[in-house]
Amino acid sequence: MNALDISKKNRKAKYLLFLNVLNPSEKDKILDVGFSNIEYSEVDNYLEKNYPFQKNITALGIEESDLFKSHYPEVNAIRYGGEKFPFADKSFNIGWSNAVIEHVGDEERQVLFLKELRRTCQTVYFTTPNRWFPFELHTRLPFLHWLPKQIFDAILRFTPKKWATGDYMHLLSEYNLKKLLKKAGIVHYRIYRNKFMGFTIDFSTIFL
Repeated sequence: MNALDISKKNRKAKYLLFLNVLNPSEKDKILDVGFSNIEYSEVDNYLEKNYPFQKNITALGIEESDLFKSHYPEVNAIRYGGEKFPFADKSFNIGWSNAVIEHVGDEERQVLFLKELRRTCQTVYFTTPNRWFPFELHTRLPFLHWLPKQIFDAILRFTPKKWATGDYMHLLSEYNLKKLLKKAGIVHYRIYRNKFMGFTIDFSTIFL
């Protein structure tokens, strides 16, 4: 099984969890935070590819949206600056964000991200990779991401993977995730541990 096969299986499992737990209806307004304008694999923009009511999705991201709009014309795509979301409080029934929080910046930016999801959505479903999974899914490298971030970044700068340094990626453990939720004032939540070969590959978190 290659990396794409693992990703396909994992994203399908997370999507089914989303459907089974939240049971969205055809009337629910969904905010998808973190769309990809350029799709590098068939698992990108997974919600838009699979959710049957595209017209109810608003996709928010920091990228241009021309290619995204050509693929998903019924979705309302909005570009923003990466900080406060451009929506009124509780504008959406459900917030969805797949593997985005690790890319928004440091702890302060991650807390803001969670606060904005909570402010604009009645219920939120988001996922993030587990830092302690042995294989780092972005760089396809084993174990190096277990090192302190400064050392991890310093090593990557001597490789073709230097694009993954700095604020590109701040991986979270379950401890870090719970700490962020607490700092964002989120107390009613549930964390689901998604497994691969007995290891937790990533977390799916649902909160109100």
